[in-house]
Amino acid sequence: MEDAEIIGYKSRLRDGDVMILGKEDASMKLTLPLKQENLCLSDLSFNVAGQTDSSVTFAVEQEGKQLQVRYTLRPDAYMLDMDITAKGLEGMTMPGQSALLLDWKATILQQEKGADFENRYSSLTYKRQDKGVKHLAETSNETKTPEEPLEWIAFKNQFFSAVLIAEKPMTKATLTTTQPGDDYEGWLKEYQATAEIAFDAAAGKGSHLQMYLGPNDFHILKDHSKMTAYGSDADLDELVYLGWWIFRFINRWSILYIFDWLKHAGLPMGLVLFLLTVIVKVAVWPTQKKSYMSSAKMRVLKPKLDELSKQYPNPDQAMQKQQAMMQLYSQYGVSPMGGCLPMLIQAPIWIALFNFIPNAIDLRGESFLWADDLSAYDDLIRWSTDLPLIGNHLSIFCVLFSATNLINTWISMRQQQNQFTGEQAQQMKMMQWMMYLMPLMFFFMFNGYSSGLSYYYFVSGLISILTMWYLRWSTDDKKLLAGLEAYHEQHKNDPKKVSGLQARLEALQKMQEQQKGKR
Repeated sequence: MEDAEIIGYKSRLRDGDVMILGKEDASMKLTLPLKQENLCLSDLSFNVAGQTDSSVTFAVEQEGKQLQVRYTLRPDAYMLDMDITAKGLEGMTMPGQSALLLDWKATILQQEKGADFENRYSSLTYKRQDKGVKHLAETSNETKTPEEPLEWIAFKNQFFSAVLIAEKPMTKATLTTTQPGDDYEGWLKEYQATAEIAFDAAAGKGSHLQMYLGPNDFHILKDHSKMTAYGSDADLDELVYLGWWIFRFINRWSILYIFDWLKHAGLPMGLVLFLLTVIVKVAVWPTQKKSYMSSAKMRVLKPKLDELSKQYPNPDQAMQKQQAMMQLYSQYGVSPMGGCLPMLIQAPIWIALFNFIPNAIDLRGESFLWADDLSAYDDLIRWSTDLPLIGNHLSIFCVLFSATNLINTWISMRQQQNQFTGEQAQQMKMMQWMMYLMPLMFFFMFNGYSSGLSYYYFVSGLISILTMWYLRWSTDDKKLLAGLEAYHEQHKNDPKKVSGLQARLEALQKMQEQQKGKR
């Protein structure tokens, strides 16, 4: 196997273009089982039998027997076609044997600045016939023998892939990924794939293979899927991991369109991420406002909740107190869960972008402010020795993200304090310190992550702070309470509506009273 470079994508660690496969780091052996001995194609001396601007044909011929391999490079594409044919081998092949044996190995070179982060997004990936795409573990050793035939096998880096595609699905595959040991230097892991490829020399039927050697760009991969025998169903675009189905749906049908629209406007990537954040925050503004207003209603009702707590001071009256509180909420048209659902709606978008940004090849090599590459960590502050948990650098965008996260946690805790009374309020105080640990955990987690991701979360957190300030400033607690009182006055004669939770509380209370009566 010769060197395979991807023209136009510069290596971040060495001179020249990205080398996806190197002749000293990768090998692909195709072996034809014969009666006397196996014939390995790489051991033969091929001669050039024909050549054009886009193709070259190699052949080896002896005593009327011929093997021919033709390589064709698609114009303006990252696809290489390989046609393997044989003549005169009818009496030499094993009976019933109609396959080439594939043994493909590669040491996956580090291409990006952060090896640990790149390793998390690099995996041996494969497509099962008429089924979905799967992959081996990213950060541990693993071997799999898929039961289904495979349409393609990909040796995938974070941003680049070498994909072997067979016109007829490959069978009896064994796939292995191996993590580096202590002698790691400039490479991420090792991949190996063995399989059988349809090849009937006796019947004169050859094999048609393809190799995609290019970037993990969603649109490019989708276009190259159409060049395969499987058409769009080849699903090469799934090499760009966009998360589980719900997160992939959000990324595929909303985030990707917004990102492309901003990108095609010719804006710098730092500004693209900023505007993307603003658009997402505008989209979730109704849910954020609803969540805040629910908390605000709980805040202005707190004096009434405190009065209820005084009526039921004993721990054994907790059920009665909870029932009375639920009745009070119902009378004033307030739902204690009203602030939770809007937050749950926002969570999938937060997670979807966690998957989208690290896989966006458009951020690779793009600088913004002090970050020289938005796809890797920013290390304006760095030192020579690796420290536990933090490594050898300090990501400023990560620090800013953690700081805004801490402030938002403080704001959230203040809001929740107004929603609980008595023993519940004391329990919340005990849990607060755990909540304040989350920004610290995020700092250690994201310090080695993509600076573009930390930058997005920083801007998102900053907008959340400003939004909460605006909502608090624009909310008149007296008017809000007056509105609740008006609701209470208007509906005080309505038939009593018992919520599901309140009904369960009443049932539990009756059960407890019955048990006390039996005693």
